[in-house]
Amino acid sequence: MRIRSLGVIDDAVVELSPGFTAVTGETGAGKTMVVTSLGLLLGGRADPALVRIGAKAAVVEGRIVMRPDAPAAVRAEEAGAELDDGALLISRTVSAEGRSRAHVGGRSVPVGLLAELADDLVAVHGQTDQQGLLRPARQRQALDRYAGDAVAVPLEKYAGAYRRLRAVSAELEEITTRARERAQEADLLRFGLDEIAAVEPLAGEDDELAAEAERLGHAESLASAAQVAHAALAGNPEDPEGIDANTLVAGAYRALESVRSHDPALGALAERIGELGILLGDVAGELAGYADDLDADPLRLAAVEERRAALTQLTRKYGEAAAAGTGGSTVASVLEWAERGSARLLELDGDDERITELTAERDGLRAELSLLAQALTDARVEAATRFASAVTEELASLAMPHARVTIDIRQAEDPDGVEVDGRRVAYGPSGADEVELLLAPHPGAQPRPIAKGASGGELSRVMLAVEVVFAGSDPVPTYLFDEVDAGVGGKAAVEVGRRLAKLAKSAQVVVVTHLPQVAAFADRQLLVEKTVDGAVTRSGVTVLEGEDRIRELSRMLAGQEDSETARAHAEELLAAARADA
Repeated sequence: MRIRSLGVIDDAVVELSPGFTAVTGETGAGKTMVVTSLGLLLGGRADPALVRIGAKAAVVEGRIVMRPDAPAAVRAEEAGAELDDGALLISRTVSAEGRSRAHVGGRSVPVGLLAELADDLVAVHGQTDQQGLLRPARQRQALDRYAGDAVAVPLEKYAGAYRRLRAVSAELEEITTRARERAQEADLLRFGLDEIAAVEPLAGEDDELAAEAERLGHAESLASAAQVAHAALAGNPEDPEGIDANTLVAGAYRALESVRSHDPALGALAERIGELGILLGDVAGELAGYADDLDADPLRLAAVEERRAALTQLTRKYGEAAAAGTGGSTVASVLEWAERGSARLLELDGDDERITELTAERDGLRAELSLLAQALTDARVEAATRFASAVTEELASLAMPHARVTIDIRQAEDPDGVEVDGRRVAYGPSGADEVELLLAPHPGAQPRPIAKGASGGELSRVMLAVEVVFAGSDPVPTYLFDEVDAGVGGKAAVEVGRRLAKLAKSAQVVVVTHLPQVAAFADRQLLVEKTVDGAVTRSGVTVLEGEDRIRELSRMLAGQEDSETARAHAEELLAAARADA
């Protein structure tokens, strides 16, 4: 892994060998930057504050050796990446402005892909994880993770039923709490629909009535005009000497008819004049009929105006909303309101039936949830026995031979919860179980929650044991432990180093540590050191071998690289670690 312009590190190359690698150095030298660099390669959050002051960007490049059929390799190839001689090249760039870019196998990829690959490549465990595991919710998640499908399968079924129960309960509460409002809405709808039903409007009726009212209101002038027009076309019987249009056209036709045989063109004109005479006769007949049929009854006009007034009242009350933006209210908009109102009234009137249905479904879901929650509890109890036994066994290897870990699983109770067997059980998204890790550090001690019953050193070893158990149940090629040995010293520190070395026989283990007892067990030790060059502080990473490693272990032991006593102790630690291997 190459690190450039990240925090206090100007430019450094970190080669993590197979087996156990210990990363050591003075406080503030930049050991955490090594962990941060690996986190960036694994898709961690890009913080522009990490970029070294004066640099445009921080760059981390990694070369990860893996089998071509490894899940991470397959996923990378799906994204278009290529392996380089059995290794996957990954790089992450973070600019000082906060922009982030990622490349995998020579291909630019979303940063999210790095996080996907990380799940199959590296497991990172640090002090943050320890603090998180002190919370009961995280302890339940840890147990579920250890149990695998034995808990995951029933948990998925439970989660589906839980979500449905929440939705049904919310709908039921909404219907019941708004019952009065919905009843008022139903009353208003019934009143409106009754008013419309009493009038019985017809589509287009308002336009037809408007035309009829216009005609009835001008009946006399319309009849007079029709009579005058009829007389002009067909003549007035009371004026035998008068000249009408039909007589004139007939005379024109007779004049041409007598000579039409001499010229076809004139014959064509005669034909057209004949047609004109027929048309004038038809129009004159219709005008006579129009005048005779015209209804000037004032009673009919009053009835029409009364009907129009009733329709206008409806459109004012129920047509405006439907006709918004259409140019005004119409009977059609009233009919649209009635149609929508009827559908809504059916919905409101069906509330009682819906409440019955929802109540039955809610009760059924509660019963189903109770069974699923119990199945989930049973699976957790079975996994808890195995998990506690495995952690207890690990503690025996970490200088706590008499410690005993148990896991307390109990169902949370809530006065507002679901009643089960006379108890009110609080069901949550992950079941009804409260999970708590308990520790009895020595025989005769009562098990207590680890947050209260363990010293700092004991807590670190318990957490390390938990992480090692996770490593066995959810194996990945590489494990990174960031100062999980904090608070441990003496013989316990030796046992921590020995246990990490044992884990390194089946995986690559990287440990950031302050403890010489842990570092002595490493197959390779890297020193992160800081030098001051004018105003610029730079960190480098050096592989320690031979005399250099003894000097660093001496510094870690006594704070003095040249102390003969510390050197002797350092050599003794290395010899003991090699003998143990």
